[in-house]
Amino acid sequence: MENHERVAVRALLDSGAMGLFMDMTFAREKGFKIEKLKNPLLVRNVDRTVNAGGAITHQVECNMFFKGHIERIRIDVCNLGKTEVILGMLWLAAHNPKIDWEKEEVKMTCCPPIYGRKKQKRKKKKVKKIEKDKDKEMLKRLVPKRFWK
Repeated sequence: MENHERVAVRALLDSGAMGLFMDMTFAREKGFKIEKLKNPLLVRNVDRTVNAGGAITHQVECNMFFKGHIERIRIDVCNLGKTEVILGMLWLAAHNPKIDWEKEEVKMTCCPPIYGRKKQKRKKKKVKKIEKDKDKEMLKRLVPKRFWK
């Protein structure tokens, strides 16, 4: 979006869809910057027929925030009817979210680092001090031979 405001979105996780899609009406109403594609994308239905909505001719680039998960994404814009956003198989496979279908909960626990998963707080490790004279054997095990004098 050009105005950098956050917009709440109800997204459909759809393993039958391949890409990421946003409804054109929703994108316009919420003020997303809609960019024209150089080459239109032909859309086919599940039965392999050409979609009545026609080719995809536009896309949106935006930030996605979800429970600590942050990423920059490009979404194809088309007519989805009442659905605002569809996250398809490419997104699902890349992120591999844990989904509890009964509770309708999605947890982003398996994202690769390139998708900007929220950094986990690291626990400080206690470092045991070793005195050189006291435990030379321990030092020899910890330090590679090429550093020995």
